Amino acid sequence: MPEAKVHRIATTGPDDVSGIASAIASGAISPDGIVAILGKTEGNGCVNDFTRAFSVHMLKAELSRHLPHTALDEIAYVMSGGTEGALSPHILVLERTAGQEIGDEQSLAIGRALTPALPPKDLGRLAQVEMVAAGVRAAIRDAGIDALSDVHFVQIKCPLLTSDRIQRAETEGHSTATRDTLKSMGLSRAASALGVAVALGELQLSDIDDTQIGRDMSLWSSRASTSAGVELENHEIVVLGMSRQWSGPLAVDHAVMADAIDVAPVKAALDRLNLGRDDASLVALLAKAEPGTSGRLRDSRHTMLDDSDISATRHARAFVGGVLAGLVGTTEIFVSGGAEHQGPDGGGPVAIIARRNGG
Repeated sequence: MPEAKVHRIATTGPDDVSGIASAIASGAISPDGIVAILGKTEGNGCVNDFTRAFSVHMLKAELSRHLPHTALDEIAYVMSGGTEGALSPHILVLERTAGQEIGDEQSLAIGRALTPALPPKDLGRLAQVEMVAAGVRAAIRDAGIDALSDVHFVQIKCPLLTSDRIQRAETEGHSTATRDTLKSMGLSRAASALGVAVALGELQLSDIDDTQIGRDMSLWSSRASTSAGVELENHEIVVLGMSRQWSGPLAVDHAVMADAIDVAPVKAALDRLNLGRDDASLVALLAKAEPGTSGRLRDSRHTMLDDSDISATRHARAFVGGVLAGLVGTTEIFVSGGAEHQGPDGGGPVAIIARRNGG
């Protein structure tokens, strides 16, 4: 019976692998058990944010001292750029180890899937929704999760369009959903999120058409978190849920914020995990941040969408990061900007991983 381990490691920059190197050297992390590495880097989170690719390169270089190249390529590397405000750069190393047979209690389960490369012509369209839905189903099977209701969070790293990728599609006689590389990030996040919704039964594929992707925010998933990057052309999918086929003291739960200051559902999830009581402790918090399309927050005007100097997603990361940090008492939280179809317009899903009973 496998056991999930989650290691939260602070970083001093996107090239800093000293923490994971030390954990491997001490035996705290077994390299051959690593399923995924999620990270927050201090880049701008936009198309030209190369801190994500730099971080992945450095992680692979360090892990190559312990793993063959084929194993390196099986790990999901989900780097999310942008640590605005007081968010702290860090990585989360998700590990699958041998556990013990311990009865009927559910424990944290981790699943992973890597899709084929997405043709640029399909980005932001139904073909991407279908590809991601198939990948999420594969990751759920990999996690050994039996019920879709036991899936609490799906973290996806998805591709974006570059001028070279657009030219490639057009040379082959195809159009792309947009020629704006920055807008392609939102369309890719949007289609990936809708793929999660289809895989989890929150939506049917027949509910969606190309014109709604990135536009109709009445369609959304309560458990999707997607992040686009230039460093890949496929999708790297990580599923977090609960399963009796796994052992260990870790548990995961989720909440959906209706807007950027809606902390009541997050507090309820913390209570369900007994955080703040007994001897349970916070291991990781992951969240989506979105300024919303109305330009208002509880009837008051905000200017996030009107700032020509700073992307609205950067404002949202800093704002939601501050709200959640004040709630849980740490700035080492994974807040990803751009929540198209990820929670209601202006809100977003949150996942909390906790260690129960002093385990």
